[in-house]
Amino acid sequence: SLFCWCFLFQLTPSAFLKKMSLSTKQRLDSTQKMRQPHIIQLQDMSETSHGKFSAVDLDKSLFQPFPSEVVFQNYLPCEVCEVPLILRNRDKVPRLVKLVLENSPYFKLISPDGESHKVAPGLSSTFRILFTPEENKDYFHQLICITEREKFIVPIRAIGARAILDFPDQVNFSECPVKFSTQKTLLVRNIGNRKAHYSISTQSPFSVDPSIGTLGIGEVMQVTVVFHPLKTGDYSRSLTVHYDTGEDIHTSLYGAAVDVNIRLDRNSLTVEKTYLTLSNHRSIIIHNQSEIIAHFQWKPFVNQEKEDQQKLRLQKLEEDRMDCACKEGGVGPTLQERLSLLIHTFENQVTKVQEDPMHSSDDVFTIEPVEGDVWPNSSAEIKVIFKPQEAKVYQERVYCDISGRETRLPLCISGEGIGPQLRFNFDLLDIGQVFVGSALSYEAILLNKGAIDAPFSLVLPATALGSCFTFTPQEGIVLLGGYQVIRIFFRPSILGQFTEEFVFSVDRSPEPVALTIRGCVIGPTFHFDVPFLCFGDVSFGFPRTLSCRLTNTSLVPMTFNLRIPGDGLGEPSVTSFDQLSENTCPSWRKGTQGHVKPTEFAIKPCRGTVCAHGHLDIQVTLCSNTVKRYRLALVVDVDGVGKEVLALLLTARYQCFPFSFAHPTPHTALHMACWLQLQMRSIA
Repeated sequence: SLFCWCFLFQLTPSAFLKKMSLSTKQRLDSTQKMRQPHIIQLQDMSETSHGKFSAVDLDKSLFQPFPSEVVFQNYLPCEVCEVPLILRNRDKVPRLVKLVLENSPYFKLISPDGESHKVAPGLSSTFRILFTPEENKDYFHQLICITEREKFIVPIRAIGARAILDFPDQVNFSECPVKFSTQKTLLVRNIGNRKAHYSISTQSPFSVDPSIGTLGIGEVMQVTVVFHPLKTGDYSRSLTVHYDTGEDIHTSLYGAAVDVNIRLDRNSLTVEKTYLTLSNHRSIIIHNQSEIIAHFQWKPFVNQEKEDQQKLRLQKLEEDRMDCACKEGGVGPTLQERLSLLIHTFENQVTKVQEDPMHSSDDVFTIEPVEGDVWPNSSAEIKVIFKPQEAKVYQERVYCDISGRETRLPLCISGEGIGPQLRFNFDLLDIGQVFVGSALSYEAILLNKGAIDAPFSLVLPATALGSCFTFTPQEGIVLLGGYQVIRIFFRPSILGQFTEEFVFSVDRSPEPVALTIRGCVIGPTFHFDVPFLCFGDVSFGFPRTLSCRLTNTSLVPMTFNLRIPGDGLGEPSVTSFDQLSENTCPSWRKGTQGHVKPTEFAIKPCRGTVCAHGHLDIQVTLCSNTVKRYRLALVVDVDGVGKEVLALLLTARYQCFPFSFAHPTPHTALHMACWLQLQMRSIA
């Protein structure tokens, strides 16, 4: 991997120890690589040389120094150390070279042939650098190398006393449970010859403690490296120890995160049906068959990303409230104080949101405990308490975030809330046939079959026939195990069959309790005592009266109206006696157009009320003023029932000579006189 490739070029603790243990000569002998020196100035070759062209690229120096950096180490005060510096001509022509060493009481330059000399192509010139330290500390200096084309620098460094912490080159955690902190404690000694001032750093999922400190020569300390991966997989990181002297050493860290055998005994849990205001519970088991102490938390989110998104949303809400509060603050002398208070409140709210563990919290389903530990090779019982707020089916998914498992363990919880259980002692009341206008009463019993009190109230019907029913009481509470008698009063006013459903709403119950009432409303039953009224032969202007009896056979009184639809609509007909006493003929006898026929039938009484199981005698009088055959009907209109509910046939026949000479009577002469007078008036 890229990390492993980069790590090869990092200084490990053992390599640092080995490097710091070398003498100056050993350090020089172990140097194998050369670096391009740092060019500080380019010169005009035409002023310093006849050879104006070079085979060496302009970005490279004409001479390659070896070593690229002159290093002295493991020296003793006042002892002279020497390091040779070789400059090789990389060009194809001889070139001049000169080394300049600034004045220093510690370093001295010895050139082979004076200050400046020419070196043949491909050959080298050796200079000697002498170092005389006063104490075992770091020294820094530099040589300036001047060629015909450039000036470049050769650094000189003297490495004094060094702290060396004997960290291992590699710390291998091997396989570890995911989302669990695995620790390794390292015993570290300062085996150098200087007091160690250090800082230690690494990258997630590794951490180290202490991260900064001081350790004297020969002293020992404990360094704890923690591996806490959040996802399964292999992890390789570097633990870096930075010394105050500038060196960094790197220890390789490796760990593999795996899922361990931790599980729930089930993935779904159904709590028994529970009445509102009451509670019920069931339990699940967390089985920990690993060697770690598993810490668990119940969360409402499937993963950490969803949880973080929820925190960001809550933080955004707080920011919006802050903005609104600032805009409403206005301008005034107390604005600064108000703004300061708002900012402080906002910061507290944001901190509260960020520190919120986001446990699963619900008024319906409560998990106890919501957080805890499960010891190795043991189990823990988790109780799920169900407190329904409404009469419905609840379903909720929660997740167990537990050490040793990368993904949160899902648990689907379901339960049904039950409201009050009210029932009528019957669902259908069939009242059969009832008379319109009658006053009826019934009783139904409302029973509480549940385990809680049941408040109820009648939903008033919207239909016309439904308004004919009255319930008492219309609302109330049926106690646990009790009942309520509902009295039903019915006064029908509409004929016909009906089926009405009456609904009582029950508080905290989605399903109301219903009672269906069906029946048929009929009108009063009645009849005449004769099948018809036959007036026979009638004479002009001579009234004749017949009687009949109207009998009410029903249980309710009947208000009626009697009429004869075929009768005339004009003035009542006149008798022959009335006509004899008149000097003028009635208007209906005149031959004018548009005359109205007279009313020839008289009904007594024409309107009235017959009580239940009662009867009433009716007289019908016919006074004919029209020459015709009569075949009409006496119809009965019943209030609240309808028109022409019953009809009685009326028949009569007009007779031209209402008297007989064969059998004279005392009034024969008078009748004949009247008749003749009427005929003459008719002719006139």
